[in-house]
Amino acid sequence: MSIDLSSSFKAYDVRGLVGETITAESVRAVGAAFVDVLDLAGREVLVGGDMRPSSAEFAEAFTAGAAARGAHVTQLGRISTDMLYFASGQRDAAGVVFTASHNPAEYNGMKMSKAGAVPLSAETGLTEIRDAAQTYLHALDAGAEIPEVDRPGPVEQAELLADYARYLRSLVDLSGARELTVVVDAANGMSGLTTPAVLGDEHLEALPLRIVPLFFELDGTFPNHPANPLEPENLRDLQAAVRAHDADLGLAFDGDADRCFVVDERGEPVPPSAVTALVARREIARARAEGEESPTIIHNLITSRAVPELVEREGGRAVETRVGHSYIKAVMAAEQAIFGGEHSAHYYFREFFNADTGMLAAMHVLAALGGQSRPLSELAAEYSPYAASGEINSQVQDKQAAAARVEAAFADRDVEISRLDGLTVRAADGTWWFNLRPSNTEPFLRFNGEGHTARVMEQVRDEVLELVRQG
Repeated sequence: MSIDLSSSFKAYDVRGLVGETITAESVRAVGAAFVDVLDLAGREVLVGGDMRPSSAEFAEAFTAGAAARGAHVTQLGRISTDMLYFASGQRDAAGVVFTASHNPAEYNGMKMSKAGAVPLSAETGLTEIRDAAQTYLHALDAGAEIPEVDRPGPVEQAELLADYARYLRSLVDLSGARELTVVVDAANGMSGLTTPAVLGDEHLEALPLRIVPLFFELDGTFPNHPANPLEPENLRDLQAAVRAHDADLGLAFDGDADRCFVVDERGEPVPPSAVTALVARREIARARAEGEESPTIIHNLITSRAVPELVEREGGRAVETRVGHSYIKAVMAAEQAIFGGEHSAHYYFREFFNADTGMLAAMHVLAALGGQSRPLSELAAEYSPYAASGEINSQVQDKQAAAARVEAAFADRDVEISRLDGLTVRAADGTWWFNLRPSNTEPFLRFNGEGHTARVMEQVRDEVLELVRQG
């Protein structure tokens, strides 16, 4: 029986259990469908993969399906996700990277983009690709083959790393920064490849950085710790190393290196909202110096209020959007924004084809820190004036009823209520806000809140969570 592709095709990408919900045969069918649906016969298609044990096999399978349907396949070898976006933007070509990001070793998946690093989602072609691939899988089950076009496409290889590193170096000049000691935890993921190329002297001139590597060996079984720096326990090695080496900061990347988390010289995490504000300030200054009157910055609705406040102070325009990279990228393009940031440590740049790249965000942090004499803890404090709750999950069976209880309790108060993404309630005097968002896949309501003081935040947090958990 064919694999049911609906189990691995998600809203923005494909992720599944290797050998169960994603196999070489299903990937070959997806490669063929990718070419058919996006009308890529005779055009270049980029194919690469991360360090997971199945990624190379899956890249070959996708190549076979795509070439059979007439695509000119360029194999990129081992790449990070943002390397795919770089190649897709530079070469104006559609592509795929095999990765399951921060998921455990038994998973793999696909992140796809249209030409120009334009994201693919369920609303912009991913569903059609899934359905076309399912048809091919049914045919394979019946003993047929994926039909070849009259002139199957050629397959070539390209080396991307040096060009990627050179491009990022052109966007942020680190050559004049003070010397910094930087611990980088690659978690055996793809930043073990990209960090020496971009921040080291593997391909380019040395920078005033002393890199202390942690777990740079590419190993998709993740022998040291999961490649998910969003979980506090996965930062412990980095935090200890920063203190042990008396480092200026630490950087932690996820498995496919499109997200970057930062810790200061004490080993304390720097909130992604603070990184967003720091980078926004730099990008606004650059854009205004180039004559852009009111540069636009995108932030999702659970980013700290410090972000839009800073953007307005610096002469920019802040635009709020839903959570999720496809939404952010779409709004980035529509608003011609220069930069966008999310609480999950995804950072998007107009100069990087509106795509997200953890390495470029890290370079901005290094440039800001290296351009002045204070430690990162003091610098980051400027961008974190409020008390945040962090994300708190509550397991409830009736998420809609729980959110309705909360809305009813706050409806008669002096508040603003938004339903852009779940339920957002903001105090009219600006002293607090919270958001409740239902999980799409689990019986969870996700709470995020913020207050001008810890006491205010805690009062709002406790009241909301009590209402949510009544059912």
